[in-house]
Amino acid sequence: MYMVYWTIVDEDAATPHAQGFDTSEMVAAMTFMEALRKRQRAGEGVQFITMCSEHPDLVGHPGVDVTGPDYNWKKRRR
Repeated sequence: MYMVYWTIVDEDAATPHAQGFDTSEMVAAMTFMEALRKRQRAGEGVQFITMCSEHPDLVGHPGVDVTGPDYNWKKRRR
């Protein structure tokens, strides 16, 4: 899944917005972002245009997990 986030600034008031897109709709999400950027270049108060993704079929949980006492990873240096 993709989410596009942007903010509309109008007379010192900032209003956040978001729109979701399915995992198969990356091109549509990027096209939507480009339309927002065109509005921004035209002088509208569109700011902070960004996109993030989260795969629905992840095997594990995102983020850092706690390691046990037997965890002994070392970075190799030559």
